[in-house]
Formats: sequence, C-alpha cells, structure tokens
Amino acid sequence: MSDLLTALILGGSVVVLGAGAVWARQRHPAVYWAVLGLPLSVVRVLTSYGSVMDACGLTVAPSRLRALAVRAATRREIRPVPPRRGLIRPTSTGLRFRLRLAPGQEPADVAASAERLRHAWGVHAVYVAPVKPGVVELRLVGFNVLTRVRMPRTGTPDELQIPVALREDALPFVRDYLTIPHQLTLGATLSGKSMYLRNLLTGLARQPVALVGIDCKRGVELAPFAPRLSALATDPHEAGELLPVLVKEMEDRYDLIKARQGIAPGTPDEDITSDIWGLPESERPVPVVLFVDEVAELFLVATRKDEERRDEMVTQLIRLAQLGRAAGIYLEVSGQRFGAELGKGATMLRAQLSGRVCHRVNDEASAKMALGDIAPEAVGAACSIAPERPGLAVAGDTSGGWTRIRTPYLSLSEAAAVCRETASLVPELPALARFRTSVPAYEMASPVPAAPRTALG
Repeated sequence: MSDLLTALILGGSVVVLGAGAVWARQRHPAVYWAVLGLPLSVVRVLTSYGSVMDACGLTVAPSRLRALAVRAATRREIRPVPPRRGLIRPTSTGLRFRLRLAPGQEPADVAASAERLRHAWGVHAVYVAPVKPGVVELRLVGFNVLTRVRMPRTGTPDELQIPVALREDALPFVRDYLTIPHQLTLGATLSGKSMYLRNLLTGLARQPVALVGIDCKRGVELAPFAPRLSALATDPHEAGELLPVLVKEMEDRYDLIKARQGIAPGTPDEDITSDIWGLPESERPVPVVLFVDEVAELFLVATRKDEERRDEMVTQLIRLAQLGRAAGIYLEVSGQRFGAELGKGATMLRAQLSGRVCHRVNDEASAKMALGDIAPEAVGAACSIAPERPGLAVAGDTSGGWTRIRTPYLSLSEAAAVCRETASLVPELPALARFRTSVPAYEMASPVPAAPRTALG
C-alpha cells in the first residue's frame, strides 16, 4: 500500500510539473524560457553540435596536419570538422554564440541552414549575423517575442535615435533619423499605426527636437500631444499655411550653411560642412520632425481652387523630402493608402520616403505601395498579418532588408502625460509661434478603462 501511495505522489507531482510547464510556456513564455527552456537548449547545443553541423552540410574536411595527428594518436576514422564554436551566452529571450567559419565557407551557407538549426535545437528562430570576416554570430530566440512585447533595457538613446518597437530577433527596432531621414507608415484602421506613432512621438518628446504636426482629421490623433508640439495644423487650409513656413525655415538654414562655407581660406577641413550637423553647436538650429497623419487628406480635392492648393502643398512636401535632411528637417508620413491614384506628385513624394513600415493592410496593392519598390519579398509577409495581431508590422529600407516588428502598448493618456511633462523642451522657433495650438491635452477626471490590447494594438 505504501508503494502505491508513493507512486501516486510521484506521478501526481510529475503531472503537476508537466501541466505547469505547459501553462507557463503558453501564458508566460519568458518565465518558461528562463526556468526550463534555456537549460534544455544549452544541453541540446552542447551535445548535438557536431552532428547537427554535419547534417546541415556545414562541416569541411580536416586539414592534412590534423588528419595525420588524429590517425597517429587514435587511429580513429577521420571525420569532417564543424566550424569552431565560441562560448554560449544566455539572454533573457534566447542565447547566442559565435562561429569561426572554416576556409571556403561564407555567412550565407550558415544563413541557408537557419531553419534546420531551429528544428534541430528546438527553439523559436535562429538568426545569423556577420561579425567580421570569417566570424558569424548565431542568435537563438527561444519563444515568439512579438506575442507580448517587452522592450529590452537600453541606455539613454542618442539624439534622433528612438527605440520604437521590438524586432522578431529580440533586438530593438530603432528609428534613426540620421540614417533614414524620412519614413512612410501605412496601415488599415485598428492595425496599430496610431500606437507606433505614440511610441515614436513620446520618444522624440524627451529630446531637444521641434515637433510639428499636420493632422487633417481635425486633430483627433495629434491634439492630445499639443503641449509638446511646436506647431499643429488640423485641416488642409492650416496645412497650406504651415508648409510654406517650413520651406522658408529650410531655406534660411541653407543660407546659414552657405555662410559657413564661405569662410576664409586656410580654415581646417573639419570646419567646412554641407549640413547642420557640421555647424558648431552654438550655431546649429534645432532639428524639426514633421508628422503628417492621414496624408491622403492633403490630396483629396472637391473644387478647382482646392486642386491648386493641393498641388502647392504637395510641391512643398516634395521639396522638404528632397532637401530637408541637410537642413535638419525630417518627415514622418502615415496613412492607410498612398498610391498614384491620389493625384499628381504622390508617387514622387513616396519615392523620397526611404524608410517604410507597413502594418496590416486591406489589400495586396497597399502592401506593394509600401514595400514593393524596396523589398518585394516583404509584401507577402505584410499581407499575412492577422487582424487579431494589432501593432505587428513589417519594416523595410532601401537596402532590401526587412524584418517583422511590433510596438509595445502605450495608452493615449500615458502618451499625453509624457508630452505635458516635456512641454518645457519645446524649442524657440519664432516662425512657428503662430501655429502653436491652444487645444488642451486630454485631462481625464477619472480613469477610463483601456480597450483590450487586441483592439488598440
């Protein structure tokens, strides 16, 4: 009887532990990975590394000297040699280690076997990144980090570099305006486009940057952030007055750069500049980021007079996109669709927006508008985003590379509070003073329950 009772206790404990592990893996994958997934994956890698490399075709014949030494010392069969593996370094989302490639191998050989390595070691994904000639880093991700987004801890971001989302390889997706000055963000209703905008705007709000908004939906998207905005236009008429001021500001900054270039002979080369970042800090004008929400509203016209105003605004936007980078003026354009059917100048403006982020869209044509001309392989990934995964997007750039990203949840009240707290950072730009809006940020007397994550993204 006592043996039966002991067996029942042990069996019940095993069942409870197994059920707990399954529950943790589904509900709290980060906890499951830290407690159970990480040790198991390390054991798999250590015990099966040589055989897995051989099965994936990543081994090479040993050198003649090594073969002679093995034959003389052990008289064993000479086996192919896998790439030399470095130390395994655990992370909160997976593990990583470096491989020193054998002569004749290249990083593409390892990248081609990433899917087979994933299955062999039982992890969610394997990513390969070159480190230096002959060395690559394997990053193993233990679970789907985009299910519940938790941004990794980072230090204070550099100027105009904002960690705004999480990539599928567990690295932060950084919006770097100095590398990619202008960006287009497309997405259908409830796709998470507004959540991306909130994270980006609140990140910029903490930096010494002038934020300018054009929100032709009567300001419903950008008005809550008014305390931190240097200017806000809430309809096409106001946008038509604001854009010429920005163009004039850009021209004034070019005059400043030219004045700096017209210095006396014998001046050191490092004092000659072609953009504002080469100017002394005391003379450098503050960067300006222009947010254009629902860009299609600027293109829609009803009368011939509206058409003339539209053509003028589009021309000014194109000028800002073509020439604004050197003057420290950057564009962040978003909408549901941005194609040639909007009218003259739409395609030309889109071509200047080198960064692309595509959330869930209503048709394949919209995904092609965002990604088809820079990363055609990413169009299918954008079209496969499910409605129940708001905030999930595909980010691409003109290099042809792309990755899936997802923004963390940020409520409207939290984003508005950040803008109120950073209102003192609004820079002094006299030309934009008359466009400072008096619309107050939303002050809620009592907390309003947040909508579910699936609705807001």
